[in-house]
Amino acid sequence: MLALNNFAQQVASDTAPKVMLLLALLVSIFGIGVVVASRRSRKTSYETSNNLSNESLSVREKLSKSRGLFASAISVALTRSSITQQTWDELEEALLRADVGVATATRVLAPLRELVKAKKITEPSQLILELQQQMTAQLSANSRQLNFDQSLGAPNIWLVVGVNGAGKTTTISKLSAQQHALGRSVLLAAGDTFRAAAGEQLETWAKRSGAEIVRGAEGGDPSSVIFDGVARAISRKIDLVLADTAGRLQNNTNLMEELAKVRRVADKSSAKVTEVLLVIDATTGQNGLNQAKQFSLATQVTGVVLTKLDGSAKGGIVFAIETELAIPVKLVGLGETIDDLVAFDAAEFVSALFN
Repeated sequence: MLALNNFAQQVASDTAPKVMLLLALLVSIFGIGVVVASRRSRKTSYETSNNLSNESLSVREKLSKSRGLFASAISVALTRSSITQQTWDELEEALLRADVGVATATRVLAPLRELVKAKKITEPSQLILELQQQMTAQLSANSRQLNFDQSLGAPNIWLVVGVNGAGKTTTISKLSAQQHALGRSVLLAAGDTFRAAAGEQLETWAKRSGAEIVRGAEGGDPSSVIFDGVARAISRKIDLVLADTAGRLQNNTNLMEELAKVRRVADKSSAKVTEVLLVIDATTGQNGLNQAKQFSLATQVTGVVLTKLDGSAKGGIVFAIETELAIPVKLVGLGETIDDLVAFDAAEFVSALFN
């Protein structure tokens, strides 16, 4: 019996440290698992919160920089008991600083001055309300529908033009994804042959959105890429060709002539150019108006895509483009995601500036 007790004690003394080591190991593994799970949970929660936050941002919030100029002038005007010359000066300055342009600012304020002179408007609050209505009226007459001819029986072609850095290639990528989501087959023609990154970017987006792509040799003839892209779209019965073009400086005559050639080549088939979208960086302000003038002469621009509007205090360029050139702003970029390229709503835009 004594020998048996000694044996049991010996076994216990040998195995106890091993058992304790095993228990410690299990506790450590469990603890690490809890920490990892907790971190993953917090990360998922953070990402979800960020996504919800981004999705919930309104047009008003995304236009905070442009809105700041108007809001400041309006708040000052509303603190006064009457409409004075200083009121007019502040409103005019706010319009000009937002790059509305002298002609548009005059056109908007002139009828308001007459109403005040005739005593039909006597309170600052009435003036601000009428100003909002006048600005909305400057934009409301333009059709903003993207042109797609369902009855054509051949591919529609949307040419996308603009200077380098305006966001042209990114805009095409977003348009491709949006049109594919509408059930249309899309082919991307990478006509910006002078910038390899543009073709690579389009190729990446083509894979993501299920679009086809036609690329040419680096430095090759952009017109031939457009021609080949249209030919493939016709043979494969693709609905829409989105044609990228090389970034053009609007004051370079030779390059603008080449862009006009791209337009002529695109029209030489059963397919039809139904949209020519000029992409303008909103932060360039009045320079965007000069771009619109020159590009329109070369390619018959049918609509403007105003990018980076969320990061610009010069949103007033919308009014200058539409009132002076009668070219509608059809799309605006309010962020980085696909869903941030949205149809331009004039009433919503003006309302966001005032409220």
